[in-house]
Amino acid sequence: MAENLHSGHREKLKQRFIEEGLEAFEDHQVLELLLFYAIPRKDTNEIAHRLIKKFGTLEAIFDSTPEQLMSLGKVSKNTAVLLTMVPELARKYMLLKQGRKPVLDSSSKAGEYITKLFIGRNYEAFYVCCLNSQNQLNYAALVHEGTINEAPVYPRIIVETALRYQANSVILAHNHPGGSLKPSSADIEVTRRISEALRAISIRVMDHIIVSGNHYYSFAENGLI
Repeated sequence: MAENLHSGHREKLKQRFIEEGLEAFEDHQVLELLLFYAIPRKDTNEIAHRLIKKFGTLEAIFDSTPEQLMSLGKVSKNTAVLLTMVPELARKYMLLKQGRKPVLDSSSKAGEYITKLFIGRNYEAFYVCCLNSQNQLNYAALVHEGTINEAPVYPRIIVETALRYQANSVILAHNHPGGSLKPSSADIEVTRRISEALRAISIRVMDHIIVSGNHYYSFAENGLI
């Protein structure tokens, strides 16, 4: 009887999504709908409420690691993987919408594309975007995760990356998960070191973009490159 009740509720929620999309869904209903696909025979409504109570918000759940969800949220690996895939899928989708080889020939175009590289990343990450001679993106390489204060390692890694992906020029990019877009002294020093190293092999650093949320700061627009 309970299984039939859950089955009927699930079908109603799925049909509502088909007809209305997620806009009118409350956070716990979004989560409940997702959980259907990892938890086949339990009341996911109760689990959804419990997770939101534990983590505070839907975003905090999606931004958690699988390990955090399994240990703190008391959910299975299947559930943890599904939930933490959401921001990864969002990032992949938004980047695909930009095209396979977008032209990044201005700071505004670079900023629009690069902000999407950091969707769902609540830790600091550093990318080097390798451009061809037409300013098309050959590849956006994630070269480091963590803080930017390990300045000596960056030039070597980025020179190797630029050569590997046949860059004519590069755009550097990293995020500030804390919210400030202002470049630190370490950001400026790393940019100088990388520019010098790449100049030696005739590759130009076109810009360095700092991202926080949906906003960005361009070194080129602010006269720092």
